[in-house]
Amino acid sequence: MNKFQKAISLIDQVNAEDPIKEVVAGKEIAKELLYSIRMTEKLDQFDPESSEAMQLAVRAQHIGRWKIPRSDYPMDRVGYLKWREELKKMHADMAAEILQDAGYDEETIERTKFLIRKKQLKTDPDTQTMEDVICLVFLEYYFEEFAAKHESAKIIDILQKTWAKMSEKGHRAALQLPLSPSSLELVKEAIT
Repeated sequence: MNKFQKAISLIDQVNAEDPIKEVVAGKEIAKELLYSIRMTEKLDQFDPESSEAMQLAVRAQHIGRWKIPRSDYPMDRVGYLKWREELKKMHADMAAEILQDAGYDEETIERTKFLIRKKQLKTDPDTQTMEDVICLVFLEYYFEEFAAKHESAKIIDILQKTWAKMSEKGHRAALQLPLSPSSLELVKEAIT
């Protein structure tokens, strides 16, 4: 097993501990393990020539996410943003520890942490790719369930914010996703 395979295996071991499970094709899987696999698959489709640091960052983007519950923070925008920042720091630190154990050099570790923290969005091409992949996975796998829980005005607002974070390449990929007719209609309404 090379260091990349070891790192992926260690990330997956952590994410397999997620107490929240989802059922896919009749099999139960830890929610964050499923998410990380979907992130890797989407990156492979979206940017098959991505760097090793990008591949590691995508796989570890939600590592151990359940360890910092949203309910520990005020249920307002400030609380949400603080929760997100704490998560990004935790994900980056956990990934760094794993990469060190797997034998990665400091440069790769720092780059992976940088990407997980989504530094310099819109100016760093890899950070932008990371954000595009995150948005594409959300739209393809999680948007429909999310939309069912909220009023359409809120959905449109969130879609507009999501769209604004994406690149033109990300926009083209999003419009090719296998969305339901109702989801596709909401996306089109949000971006026009």
